[in-house]
Amino acid sequence: MSAAIWVVVPAAGRGARFGAPLPKQYLQAGGQILLAHTLDALLAHPAVAGAMVVIGQDDADWPGWGEWAGKPVLTCIGGATRAASVLAGLQALPDTVRADEFVLVHDAARPNLSLADLGRLLEVGRADPVGAILAAPVRDTLKRAGDDGGIDGTEPRERLWRALTPQLFRRHQLSRALSEAAAAGVEVTDEAMAMERQGQRPLLVEGSEDNFKVTTPADLDRFEFVLSRRAG
Repeated sequence: MSAAIWVVVPAAGRGARFGAPLPKQYLQAGGQILLAHTLDALLAHPAVAGAMVVIGQDDADWPGWGEWAGKPVLTCIGGATRAASVLAGLQALPDTVRADEFVLVHDAARPNLSLADLGRLLEVGRADPVGAILAAPVRDTLKRAGDDGGIDGTEPRERLWRALTPQLFRRHQLSRALSEAAAAGVEVTDEAMAMERQGQRPLLVEGSEDNFKVTTPADLDRFEFVLSRRAG
């Protein structure tokens, strides 16, 4: 089992839903940008060898890092969608990353990944022929809405999970899955969805609810609170 795992970090989005002048991955929290916290979390694991950060064509905010925590940080230019950016990142990985090696994909604005969750994902996912994703069971009651805003019914939640990142797949298999989805005009919303279209069944590895994505100002406030408690 290879110990060298690279991670692709799609960071080409503009974060329009957040409503800030900067893309959310460049917003400050606890004295450094969100992307720095994300790289801290990923590269802290000894099995993670480096990161490929996928940035936008006209990204003037990228700090220009070439390494982080003593490990290489490379960049490439992303595409118009998350899937296109992930594919670009996979294609730009160093030649030392073989086609059959596992690669992680992690959201740039998901800065609160725990080392324990990452370790569990790597342990479980690399023992599976397909791979695995971090996920959390749905705990809330789910309602199906009608066109008029009324409740049409209650959905069973027993087998439903929320997909998180990182997600772990073999470089070639994921590249092919993303390419074929794009060719079919299907916009996949995460890497597992692309693999599912190939008839694959990635494993679900339960991760912490604290591994949240910063998509709104309230999420940023939550992460600031997490940092303040950690410092205290």
